[in-house]
Amino acid sequence: MTSGFSGSEKGPTADVHEGRDGWLFLTGGTNRVMAQYGRPGVSRRLLWRWRRIVADRVRACDRLGATYIHAVAPEKLTVYGDLAPALAVDPARAPVRRLARWLTASRGARAFVDLDAAFRAARDGPPLYLRTDSHWTLHGSEIAYRAILLRMGVAPRSDFESRRIGGTVPFCGDLGRKLDPHRFEAAPVTTFATAARRVHANDLLTALEAEGRGIEAHLGAHAVFRNDDPAADPRRLVIFGDSFCQHTSYSPVATLTALLADTFAEVHFLWCSSIDWHYLERVRPDFVLGEIAERFMIDLPPKGFRIERLAELARARKITDARPLPPDAPASAPGAAGAAPR
Repeated sequence: MTSGFSGSEKGPTADVHEGRDGWLFLTGGTNRVMAQYGRPGVSRRLLWRWRRIVADRVRACDRLGATYIHAVAPEKLTVYGDLAPALAVDPARAPVRRLARWLTASRGARAFVDLDAAFRAARDGPPLYLRTDSHWTLHGSEIAYRAILLRMGVAPRSDFESRRIGGTVPFCGDLGRKLDPHRFEAAPVTTFATAARRVHANDLLTALEAEGRGIEAHLGAHAVFRNDDPAADPRRLVIFGDSFCQHTSYSPVATLTALLADTFAEVHFLWCSSIDWHYLERVRPDFVLGEIAERFMIDLPPKGFRIERLAELARARKITDARPLPPDAPASAPGAAGAAPR
């Protein structure tokens, strides 16, 4: 990937650090990224609760006849921290590495996909992240895709590059947009020819797309994809994830959902950190993937939420003609009564 890097006179903000060769890293924000690598960092109590959550999800999916897979998208600092030597990041304190240790000998260990290890093994090859963005390149997405399918026991596709459409485009990532002026790079287009088609999108997603704001459909977005390619795996996958998965492919930020929709006959994507167990009971998938960005591990997922209610709250915040939120509406997804796993 060529950098095509354009500089900024004012330099990074308090939330963004510029490392070597123009690599940008998120260090602050609401998730207090750098603090998660220090001491105490992510608390032992929180890691213990994550251990319980993953194990509970495995048990609950077993009862539904599904296989649960848990993946943490490593922070850019976890993989490329040496490119920001001034930050003196201790990689051993990375939340995803500590969680991997805490899952040892637990029921959740068989569900855990160690994307951090997979990325470290590939970090000396083509870039795994964009310079101006916190997300993966297409190559990074493929590394994650292969590691997840290996845990599932599903054969990956290997011809994405031959089906890729387009060359490179000027791109300003989520970190580059925090600078003044914005920071740009030349990034590869990541769309590719596929038989997968979106067959459902919820009101939140379609309403934002109608306003030309589809890229703003985050928490609460829900989409379903079908793939009639005879070579597709005939089983059904449900993903509960975030911007590392996505409900569509926004070039040039590669998305895991697009790769998985190209592989399975049916893929459901729900943008949230919890599991909607009522939804799974209706859909009866073969696989359930829970994906979360490493920096979001600092907040435990709420219990017993429904995707419909989460989308309703998000729509009220984002759509111009929607009614305002009631004053007593919760800041995050509401929990339904009961003790369902998260």
